[in-house]
Amino acid sequence: MKTKQFILGVALSAVVGGGVAVGSYKLLEDDSKVVQTEQQYPTVRYTSDMRSSNVIVPEGLNFIKAAQVSTPAVVHVMTEYSVRSSDRYSSPMDPFLREFFGDGFGQSVPRGPQVGSGSGVIVASNGYIVTNNHVIDRADKIEVVLDDKRKFEATLVGSDPTTDIALLKINSENLPTIRYGNSDDLQVGEWVLAVGNPMNLTSTVTAGIVSAKGRNINILRTSATQDMSIESFIQTDAAVNPGNSGGALVNLNGDLVGINTAIASQTGSFAGYSFAVPSAIVSKVVDDLLKYGEVQRALLGASIQEIDAAFAKEKGIKTLNGVYVAAVQENSGAEEAGLKAGDVITAVNDVKVGKSSQLLEQIARYRPGDKVKIAYQRDGKSKSTNVTLKNLENSTELVKRSNAKAVTFDGATFEPVTRQEMSKLGITGGAKIKDVADSKFRDTGMKDGFIITRIDKYEVKEPGDVEKHLKNFDGGVVYIEGVYPDGLKAYYPIGKG
Repeated sequence: MKTKQFILGVALSAVVGGGVAVGSYKLLEDDSKVVQTEQQYPTVRYTSDMRSSNVIVPEGLNFIKAAQVSTPAVVHVMTEYSVRSSDRYSSPMDPFLREFFGDGFGQSVPRGPQVGSGSGVIVASNGYIVTNNHVIDRADKIEVVLDDKRKFEATLVGSDPTTDIALLKINSENLPTIRYGNSDDLQVGEWVLAVGNPMNLTSTVTAGIVSAKGRNINILRTSATQDMSIESFIQTDAAVNPGNSGGALVNLNGDLVGINTAIASQTGSFAGYSFAVPSAIVSKVVDDLLKYGEVQRALLGASIQEIDAAFAKEKGIKTLNGVYVAAVQENSGAEEAGLKAGDVITAVNDVKVGKSSQLLEQIARYRPGDKVKIAYQRDGKSKSTNVTLKNLENSTELVKRSNAKAVTFDGATFEPVTRQEMSKLGITGGAKIKDVADSKFRDTGMKDGFIITRIDKYEVKEPGDVEKHLKNFDGGVVYIEGVYPDGLKAYYPIGKG
């Protein structure tokens, strides 16, 4: 098997092992299509003297409790998306425009708002709901329908594309919740239930077993995740389909052990394998979003590589149950703790890690500044060391979302951008302008609602950045870059002197 290399927390975060060859992988967004297949099932005839249940259930195996506990806390998440301004130019194609803009310019696009559907899990009685990031990504409107059919508009508290987890909030109290279970305790072969809303079939429960743990299917690596994705999925054969995204994977006690996220399929519908984010990662991400507004990513600071038999023979490694350290980043926690290229990491805080996805999952549970015990082998000898984890800037500081306030500059008011607006527009910050007509910005052509994301070479994260970058500008022309709420990007030159 060809060896694949990647950087732990710095570059590539996971690779697909040679045993995963089940077709394509699909995030469970709802495409509003119901696939009907003709299946042969035994005919069941109900008679007046039938008992409520004549099924003999093995001792300890009963899905009723888990379904009763979990179903009330799983919600239907419905999203609405508007067509972006850049997609609205749908007049008949002019040959000159085709040559200038490309073949895609002018093609007809759907009219009116587009809708999506997924699931979510209530994790706090005062209205906090976990779902997948891809369920709500770039949505204009998010609505949640409870199991008792009540409907609420939800706000986005925060999201983490690197784990595909998002946190929503609705204004309600005394809601039913699901208790977190320990995904570490799950064993291959253990029964689990998937609860969600596949194909708009609300409150659907399916059963299966844990097929594998620590599965990396390389589905979360996008430009948005910046090669920092964490994939250590729980693989099950519980049937899930589009619309199950963000729903609960529970054990037989009804405890949350995962968030259903993806399926292995060549058709887009369930084909036997589904994947869930472990609850250990989910709870950490939710805790970070509530406490800091941002996910705190801890890094070991080492390039790591999978070990197979051929690679072990080539390098003279005496074990296949570990992760090879290909390089150590300068001034990282790994270097300061004495780890070197050629070491084989075998455990994190006494939890064995036999492959890269397991190592990534363990490190992802901690924050910058936390210390972890790393067990490793060097020259065939077992050793251990304590590593202080750091962040992307190679420091131990935590990143906390600032409570940005509106500012007034040159007659205009600049307001902070909400998390939901950021998600909708695919931006990480900015400053929204209003009162343009009464300001020095009126001659640029800029309109109220424009979100400034960059001034010249400087990124604008919050309103105060506009004043900071323009106040000391001492002449010439500076370009302001940004986006309107409908997705239309724009650039405006401002001359000062």
